[in-house]
Amino acid sequence: MQIDLIAVAIILPCCLIVLASNRFPADSILLGVLSILLISGILTPAEALSGFSSPGIATIAVLYVTVAGLRETGSIAWLGRLLLGRPANMTLALIRLLLPAATLSMLVNNSPVVAMFTSAVQDWCKRSGFSAANFLLPLSYASILGGTCTLIGTSTNLVVDGLMRQSGFPGFSLFEIAAVGIPITLAGCLYLIVVSPYLIPDRTGAIEKFSNVREYLVEMLVKSNCELSGQTIQDAGLRHLPGLFLIEIVRDGDIIPVVSPQTVIQSDDRLVFAGAVDSVVELRRIRGLVVASDQVFKLKGHDHERRLFEAVISAESPVAGLSIREARFRYRYNAVILSIARNGNRLKGKIGDIVLQAGDTLLLEAQKGFLFKFRNSRDFLLVSRLENSHNIRHNRAPWAISIILLMIMLIISGAMNILPAAVLAAGAMVVSACLNMEDARNSIDYKVLLVIACAYGLGTAVQKVGLADMIAGQALLIAGGNPLMMLALIYIATALLTESITNNAAAIVMFPIAMSGAQALDVNTAPFAIAVMIAASASFLTPIGYQTNLMVFGPGGYKFSDYVKLGLPLSLLVAGITLWVIPQVWAF
Repeated sequence: MQIDLIAVAIILPCCLIVLASNRFPADSILLGVLSILLISGILTPAEALSGFSSPGIATIAVLYVTVAGLRETGSIAWLGRLLLGRPANMTLALIRLLLPAATLSMLVNNSPVVAMFTSAVQDWCKRSGFSAANFLLPLSYASILGGTCTLIGTSTNLVVDGLMRQSGFPGFSLFEIAAVGIPITLAGCLYLIVVSPYLIPDRTGAIEKFSNVREYLVEMLVKSNCELSGQTIQDAGLRHLPGLFLIEIVRDGDIIPVVSPQTVIQSDDRLVFAGAVDSVVELRRIRGLVVASDQVFKLKGHDHERRLFEAVISAESPVAGLSIREARFRYRYNAVILSIARNGNRLKGKIGDIVLQAGDTLLLEAQKGFLFKFRNSRDFLLVSRLENSHNIRHNRAPWAISIILLMIMLIISGAMNILPAAVLAAGAMVVSACLNMEDARNSIDYKVLLVIACAYGLGTAVQKVGLADMIAGQALLIAGGNPLMMLALIYIATALLTESITNNAAAIVMFPIAMSGAQALDVNTAPFAIAVMIAASASFLTPIGYQTNLMVFGPGGYKFSDYVKLGLPLSLLVAGITLWVIPQVWAF
């Protein structure tokens, strides 16, 4: 047993150092560590694989599916546009961004919230004249803080709750941790609103650094149910879209060539845009705004099964040298050409009359199987699918929102625990056609689940060989038997660890140490579990400590120093409030 203790005492710091180096994927590192612990006999197969059967892992997996239902129906994006509005100054802009983002993160995993708001903020900043760098890092921090308010706000909370229940301790209710989560969220958002404009310099995001991109000319039709109908061009935010420009409006056969910011958008208007392909994808995600091509609606299959593709015409293609109409392109490939770029520049004129040439890049709409059918065809030099180019199921949005609200009501009322309620919600998302089974499978981040499951095994080993008791004993000597001092030590150690490795891994490694410390003092374990929850999520000093911090790193054009300047005071603020509130609510 002494040999096992020495082995784990060597394996644990080595694992943490390799994770902190960020040179290898976290899932590969932890899977390798778990294999070593299993092969060496330190863990039995049941102990090594216990993480894979954890209810916490299953809950996180099905919550990915329920959030995907909100995303695929456009519910999250619609809420984002509704909440952001058009603020007059940066302070109001931060208020309208951070408070809704933190609130949404209480009920929806914060990663998709940040993903949704990142693109919205970039578009919004282009239209408003602000720098996206002033908003994206505060957005990440606000979403992290909001996730600490409920059990389902972040996977870390679910992991610690699951560990509590597995260890025989009482778990936490959905809103129990809000007693500490809400104070730190409000204080943190206030800090970000007041201080962040002075600490974050203007940066250029990754997208803005590249100007040499293919441009397309695309017509979009405003349907009767379009959310832009009745708004002016300025209010709709279409005047200066990122990478996209509104050239003209075709209304009742007449062309409005110079579009005023005060021009009111009407149903059946055809909006002619020129710009980059990624921006064209974003246009299609606006409810009621569809590609203005009658051919599109004659394609076989359902709307939500269509995707956008780029294809380059080869010299051997039978359609080279023919106009699109002569080539009968739609019948030949069951695909519609939406626009054409030649030598990187957009081509004007009626699509059907353009003569195709070898090397032309086509923007196509086709069924999702188009890539597999034609990627090896000699008709095209290259075929690629555009990410997130499928049609959003806006008509299912009321169903998706209702399902989420029902899930929350079932949990709050006590009628169901989180896992069965989440399973029911995920199933309802598929049955109600908010997303299909393929979307449901693809929505689950299996790497995150693997990291958590493997980290469970490492945490079990730390506890089994007595290393957790040894570390807790040393902490007890430093704390001098004072529970508050022990709580502070646990919090600080977890916070430092989570800046170097993943937040879930930090929580799992520190949990047995925290429980050993509480039991050595013979005090309530709940305060220590809450401290691990909050500290593991409160990663503000580096971009690698928390997934949302890394998500905004490129788009915001940040440097590591930006995280330290804005994050260090926030870390101290959150630590101070947490360590004061916890003993008031959960007595030792």
